[in-house]
Amino acid sequence: MKNLFIALLITLVVMGSGSLFVVKEGQRAIVIQFGKVQRDNTTGQTKVFEPGLHFKLPFIDTVRSLDARIQTLDDSPDRFVTSEKKDLIVNSYVKWRIKDFARYYLSTNGGNKLQAEALLKQKVNNGLRTEFGSRTISQIVSGERTELMERAMEQASTSSDELGIEIVDVRVKQINLPTEVSNSIFQRMRAERAGVAREHRSQGQEQAEVIKANIEAKVTVMLADAERNARQLRGEGDATAAQIYAEAYSKNPEFYGFLRSMDAYRSSFNSKDDVLVVEPDSDFFRYMKSRTGGGK
Repeated sequence: MKNLFIALLITLVVMGSGSLFVVKEGQRAIVIQFGKVQRDNTTGQTKVFEPGLHFKLPFIDTVRSLDARIQTLDDSPDRFVTSEKKDLIVNSYVKWRIKDFARYYLSTNGGNKLQAEALLKQKVNNGLRTEFGSRTISQIVSGERTELMERAMEQASTSSDELGIEIVDVRVKQINLPTEVSNSIFQRMRAERAGVAREHRSQGQEQAEVIKANIEAKVTVMLADAERNARQLRGEGDATAAQIYAEAYSKNPEFYGFLRSMDAYRSSFNSKDDVLVVEPDSDFFRYMKSRTGGGK
């Protein structure tokens, strides 16, 4: 009897623990009964269990917890074609959450998040592909990106209802040209800039040559003017000197001859290394023999 009581108690404990389940914060739960999602008998709506402690039928009901928070789908960039038949690499992300838990569970093979995001990405990309295909690159870049994202979100929201998903937001983060196109554009830009640089260098060289020629011409003219002025001044100086010499000679020829001889002596004997080869009776030494220059 005692053993039967213990067995009955254990059975009750096991059944009691199996009939309780806890839904964590940020999650919602649905109950699967005989392979079907449990619904409310009066409204026919899916029974969604809020966070907290709840009861279920042990060994019959299966609880499936689903994340009710807003999710972010941020996958690798995709290639889209514009109305100009130009390829663009678009990097976007999607904010989404579960709207209909029963439909989400059934359409994603038991609430498989990876499968849900794969299907959602396909639907969002279809909307983006339609919007990109109806616009040019200039329209996309110049200011229609907001309208493009709103239209894409509307189209994706309509098609995502069958997944039980609500799309909160669709955003385009970055738009780039394909790598091969970008490299071609960069090479063309480099070639254009190199051509402009060469043109500027040639123009600068030409201007430098013009400036150099002008300066050289001005220098030549200035040197010629200076030389002419110098010769003119030397001529005037020589004329003045000759006039002074003439006046001095006319006043006292003997004293003039003496001064000229002294200047000649000073210039001749300026250096100790100077050597003069002259005859002793030469007129050059006449003032050394006599102060009057006439005696021997």
